[in-house]
Amino acid sequence: MTDDSQRFTSMYDECRQRVWAYVVSRAGRQVADEVVSETFAIAWRRLEEVPEPALPWLLGVARNVLRDNIRAEVRRDALSAELRAWTEDDVAEQVAERLSVLKALTSLSEDDRELLILTAWQGLSPRDAARVVGCSPTAFRVRLHRARKRLKQGMDTAAYPGPRMRNLSEEWS
Repeated sequence: MTDDSQRFTSMYDECRQRVWAYVVSRAGRQVADEVVSETFAIAWRRLEEVPEPALPWLLGVARNVLRDNIRAEVRRDALSAELRAWTEDDVAEQVAERLSVLKALTSLSEDDRELLILTAWQGLSPRDAARVVGCSPTAFRVRLHRARKRLKQGMDTAAYPGPRMRNLSEEWS
């Protein structure tokens, strides 16, 4: 196996799941496999340009692939459907705090959700996440602060009243 093949295989093994999770969180499972495949095809073609660590660069490529292939409205609809599915499962288990977070997330803009996903779910530092979205670390921190503030406001609004039975299908329609 050549050095390039070994480097690519190592990068793929290390990052594939996180890139897939990022794509699912942005656009849903329907397009995740296709976008991840295209992301790694680009990484293979441009292997010499891939920095260390590779994850922020790969997430940036995945972000661009999404923008090129999927209209923003379709992405928002798929993500909302995914979040609703997660929320309905959690209601069955009566996980009140998670329900209010997910409900608040659905009320945020796509840009706010992306900032929160990159830091909270993907575990990126503000510096690495700033590279993914294409802004300075300082600008990213300001945007993240505002997104967290809007999330908190949304959670206060979406606070789950407790474990009482109700029909959420009407509420989410």
